[in-house]
Amino acid sequence: MSGGGTARRIAGRVLIVAGSDSGGGAGIQADIKSVTALGGYAMTAITALTAQNTEGVFGVHEVPVDFLRQQMELVINDIGVDCVKTGMLHSGAVIETVCDALDALAPSVPIVIDPVMVAKGGHALLESSAMGVLKSRLIPRSTVLTPNLPEAELLTGMEIRDEDDMRRAADLMLSFGPRAVLLKGGHLDSHDVMDLLASDDGIEVIRGPRIQTRHTHGTGCSLASAIACGLAQGLSLTRAIRRARSYVLTAIGTAPGWGRGHGPLNHAHTVRPDA
Repeated sequence: MSGGGTARRIAGRVLIVAGSDSGGGAGIQADIKSVTALGGYAMTAITALTAQNTEGVFGVHEVPVDFLRQQMELVINDIGVDCVKTGMLHSGAVIETVCDALDALAPSVPIVIDPVMVAKGGHALLESSAMGVLKSRLIPRSTVLTPNLPEAELLTGMEIRDEDDMRRAADLMLSFGPRAVLLKGGHLDSHDVMDLLASDDGIEVIRGPRIQTRHTHGTGCSLASAIACGLAQGLSLTRAIRRARSYVLTAIGTAPGWGRGHGPLNHAHTVRPDA
């Protein structure tokens, strides 16, 4: 039986190691939707289950680390992986497990690290004792680190209030060992949105329009997964970032408007893998 549509070729295997969002707007659910919309193949290793909606996180159920390791081993050994994306890694034990598994199974695969620390509603998603492990083991192996400003402040101990602060923070985070840092400036009080891409080549300023809306739940997860999909498909980091930002911007602008709090994006719109 043949359908009426035209099938797209799937390219790029992305393993997402992150927490689940029962509301579907962020976490694993947003990651899968973003990778699929961009023509990639999403696999998952779930670190925790959360009970949440657009108004906040109301419960967290941790996945045992041996089961987390098993998830990673089974998909990597069978399906393979072209890029890894990490999201909610809530404890030092989880971060150690992820690093050990990657060392053994995918030591040279690109990795996008979204350092999820605090939910949109303010709920802490990273134990304070895990910060040292994050900075000493996981961040140094990353292809790109994608913090927002509150996360960057926690990572650097700096107060970030303007572009000069962002530049200093990006340089400091680059000294932690990642190949690149994409510091997202959406929390600044500015007319447009300014992100900084820092690498050994210097700092590139990337600007885009700001959409005034409360429906921004999952933007960080979606952007990082979209970048990971681009890297898995062989795009350069700069091109992967620009395509990912375009995807997320449209997803925000066409958000369905659901929920009483920070509502979900429209992940359903598609972008050609070669766009």
